[in-house]
Amino acid sequence: MTLKPWSLISSMKNHSFRIFDLRIDRSMSPRTHEQHDFYILESGDWVNVIPLTSDGRVVLIRQYRHGIQQITLEIPGGIVENRDTPEAAARRELMEETGYRESEMIHLGTVHPNPAFLNNRCHTFLAKDVVRAGEQLQDDKEDIEVLLRPIGDIPRLIREGLITHSLVLAAFYRFYMEYLQE
Repeated sequence: MTLKPWSLISSMKNHSFRIFDLRIDRSMSPRTHEQHDFYILESGDWVNVIPLTSDGRVVLIRQYRHGIQQITLEIPGGIVENRDTPEAAARRELMEETGYRESEMIHLGTVHPNPAFLNNRCHTFLAKDVVRAGEQLQDDKEDIEVLLRPIGDIPRLIREGLITHSLVLAAFYRFYMEYLQE
């Protein structure tokens, strides 16, 4: 069987929320010719930043995540605002969440967080030679703790289940497979 794209019959915005819109697409299967509704979350692109100090430490953050009602260990990241490029958003999120600035920002790659029902992308950046440049600029919905760990600790933190955020795992995969291979 040759796989073919589904035909879009209609698309309608259903609800709008602060960080995403709900869209309902009615599409027809090229195999069965039956029509089905699909619920899509439209969101702006996201960024992840792996901040690395000149002595090989990663700037990590801990924060409470309401979706799982737990504190997670992550890297800085957030939404690409309308006025931002992904790189500008990476710089802004790094400073806001950690108070650190980089000497160089390198794009490591882009992933689709979940193309089954999300339409956005997540861009991963490596921030090289980061240094503390000021205070965190958290908004009133953030409580973020900053931690520094040797880059060599990251595989153990992942193996032990201390880093579980899938986009953070994808970011470190890109870092270890692409950046360290060069």
